[in-house]
Amino acid sequence: MDLLASYGVGFLGSRLKRLAERMQADAAEVARWLDLPVQPAQMSLLLTIRLHGPISVGELAERLGLAQPTVTRALGTLSDFVEARPTPGDARSRRLALTASGQALLERVQTELLPRIDPAAAELVEGLSGDFLRNLATVEARLEERSLLTRMRAAGPPAMWIRDFSDDLAEAFHRINAEWIEDMFALEENDVTLLSRPRELILDKGGVVLFAQTPELGVVGTCALMVSKDGWVELTKMGVLKSARGLKVGEFLLAKTLERAASLGMDKVYLLTNTKCAAAIHLYEKLGFVHDAEIMAKFGARYERCDVAMSYRPGG
Repeated sequence: MDLLASYGVGFLGSRLKRLAERMQADAAEVARWLDLPVQPAQMSLLLTIRLHGPISVGELAERLGLAQPTVTRALGTLSDFVEARPTPGDARSRRLALTASGQALLERVQTELLPRIDPAAAELVEGLSGDFLRNLATVEARLEERSLLTRMRAAGPPAMWIRDFSDDLAEAFHRINAEWIEDMFALEENDVTLLSRPRELILDKGGVVLFAQTPELGVVGTCALMVSKDGWVELTKMGVLKSARGLKVGEFLLAKTLERAASLGMDKVYLLTNTKCAAAIHLYEKLGFVHDAEIMAKFGARYERCDVAMSYRPGG
């Protein structure tokens, strides 16, 4: 019998702490297997510095929802990978940025660790819905049955994975989208602005830019979630290189983008497109988007080419 579980919901915090410690231990085992020189708990700091840096310690703590002393202690062991740079115009202030070693490490994390650990962790929560405590017991049992490392080894190397935005991928975001837009339409002013300033107009406003990558072809597709108005989030700038078509990159990328939207609590998602994009519209419908006249009236004027507007209805 699991005594901690038998004590009821009053001990939920203890069970979650136990689960977190077990998953952290498994993740540490994975890091050792891949010969990564940092602990899993530190990787979120490095990823956030890469995404939002240069960044102050206070801003880093705020973005991660952690206490500043906790972040400061963690940074103390990352001196090989993080450096404090003077803030332009304020010599007394310092902002965190990755060193060359930190950039190289994050490249390994993005290409070797995350593509393997994400599907292994997804197995633990696959198919769960309904009662939270029952689901918690299921996750605990699954983890006891097979560790994350065991699941990763069984799955083998991934055929495709997701990467988050970093400044070195800004050119790929522009190139992939410009290719398909210019192939079917013409770049509008709104396209040019958004493709040229993704960090400022998407990420800094709470949005997300994701990329699909394969071992053979590298980065082959991209998709963004852009915070709009009245609580709506636009799924936008989704494109796949011609060289990667036929690999189901679009379906993989769209599914992962919707997963990210759900994990961020973005429950009002819409998109704008054109009837010429018939294959894409079919994919949107397959994954739960429905045609929506209200969305067309509210947002459709953003693009001259827009004659289709859809909103996301999970399970639709």
